[in-house]
Amino acid sequence: MTFFTQQNREHDGQPVATWIVDEARRLGVRGATLFSGSEGFGHDGRFHSDNFFDLEDKPVQVALALTRVECDKLMARFAETGLRVFYTKSEIEFGFTSDS
Repeated sequence: MTFFTQQNREHDGQPVATWIVDEARRLGVRGATLFSGSEGFGHDGRFHSDNFFDLEDKPVQVALALTRVECDKLMARFAETGLRVFYTKSEIEFGFTSDS
């Protein structure tokens, strides 16, 4: 599952991307990765970038490999809070390449 937001978007006094990572950890998700983008545009057509004038508006992506149960729990938290964030979700296989 991947969430897309901007660095300057906040929820409950913290950046939305940080909130997602913190909620995932609280729910027992085993990992999340936060990516910072250099530029992009959203559903509204607005351009977002990390140039000198728009440093706070840079795009941010949070990627998580989730089980179906973990995904349901995380989406329930979004529903509880009313937080609206664009996401993509695909069925995947995940694991480790060896035991060590």
